[in-house]
Amino acid sequence: MKRRARKGAAPIGALLPLVCVLAATGPARGEESAEAELERDPGSRAVYDPWEPMNRAIFAFNEFADHWLVEPLATGWDTVVPEPVQRGIDHFFQNLSTPRRLANDLLQGKPGKAGNTFGRFLINTTFGLAGFFDPASDAGFPPADEDFGQTLGVWGVPPGPYLVLPVLGPSSPRDTAGLAVDAFVFTPEVYFVPFYVSYSLTGTRLLNSRSLALETVRAERASAFDFYAAVRSAYMQYRANQVRDRAEDPEEEDEDFYYFEEGDDLDPIE
Repeated sequence: MKRRARKGAAPIGALLPLVCVLAATGPARGEESAEAELERDPGSRAVYDPWEPMNRAIFAFNEFADHWLVEPLATGWDTVVPEPVQRGIDHFFQNLSTPRRLANDLLQGKPGKAGNTFGRFLINTTFGLAGFFDPASDAGFPPADEDFGQTLGVWGVPPGPYLVLPVLGPSSPRDTAGLAVDAFVFTPEVYFVPFYVSYSLTGTRLLNSRSLALETVRAERASAFDFYAAVRSAYMQYRANQVRDRAEDPEEEDEDFYYFEEGDDLDPIE
């Protein structure tokens, strides 16, 4: 089975007003109890989802777009591009996202992880041919992923209610704000690469990631009684454990979904 895809992120300036509105509303009644349960037991399935009707409608739209547009394109990509090449492309984009990961390592006060991230970049950029190969892992520099949503969590900012974004999928007010910062502050190509090149790179990365996740997504859809609830639970657990830097439970590996982002192998949790 192919490796799980990473959660993908693209520039989303249009979503910034939405983030401001969500932040201004503050935590609604009942949020504390759900978040407190997650704090006591990160394995808890409690998820605060007061916007569920809206979220389910957006989720249905995302599923429709994926089924009729993204998945067919990814299937065609998978047919034309050999899997080793797809993995090389994935490695290249992981390497390209090093500034974002390195900045968030430092902002979270993790100099050891920052050194590991920088070491991976040096090794993979040189011996890995601009990042298309991953000799750094064999050299003792394991992949890791940090984003500004995690940084906000480390700083004590609560995630807020569960939120599904059009096209981008599962999120929260905190993660949406973090996604915007990562996209416009910690992504150098936004400033140095023409927009048409940047959008082409983003489209290639997302299509390639979706192609790598074809079999996994199909299996998860077929096995889940309520795919919306399954994705919601998996995402919130993933993000909660990422913030806590918890190791992945191998038995939970298959709970990751294609909505997740770029950076390295998905290891569930915040």
